[in-house]
Amino acid sequence: MTDSTREDQGRNEDDMRQYLTFRLHDELYGIDILRVREIIEYGKVTPVPRMPDCVRGIINLRGSVVPVLDLGKRFTKVATEVTPKTCIVIAEIEEDGGIVEIGVIVDAVNEVSDIDDDDTEAPPSFGGRIRQDFIQKIGKLEDHFVIVLNVDKVLDIDELSALQSGLMRNEAAAA
Repeated sequence: MTDSTREDQGRNEDDMRQYLTFRLHDELYGIDILRVREIIEYGKVTPVPRMPDCVRGIINLRGSVVPVLDLGKRFTKVATEVTPKTCIVIAEIEEDGGIVEIGVIVDAVNEVSDIDDDDTEAPPSFGGRIRQDFIQKIGKLEDHFVIVLNVDKVLDIDELSALQSGLMRNEAAAA
């Protein structure tokens, strides 16, 4: 093996990233695998009053309370329909110097996919079903595209809290 072949292999391995890919409303999305703690079967989600529409509720995950977001509702205002393939992906975000777990409802988990950095592009500056700041990049995977999510933006606790505060203000004004 030549030195240039070794360099090419090393570069390709370093430039490869792994993403958990999943389906949601007929689109293919990805989350950096390093941000995924686990995938669980959709089960009992306990609703919490006065939460934003995109917060489906909470679950008990081995003694910890984990909020569960409906990504369909967060992205398009259309709730995700629960089917036998529906899963909750437990993702981790950094918040105030600590790790916070948040569950996200997805239609179905596909697989863990390797996507080379050379096979990604910045998100387009026009159109799209979801907010542009939710998209980290667009990955090319075989014959389709993967929308790689910016997990910190999608699961931003401060923004979700602001949504909740706005909801409570609207309820108070209506009363």
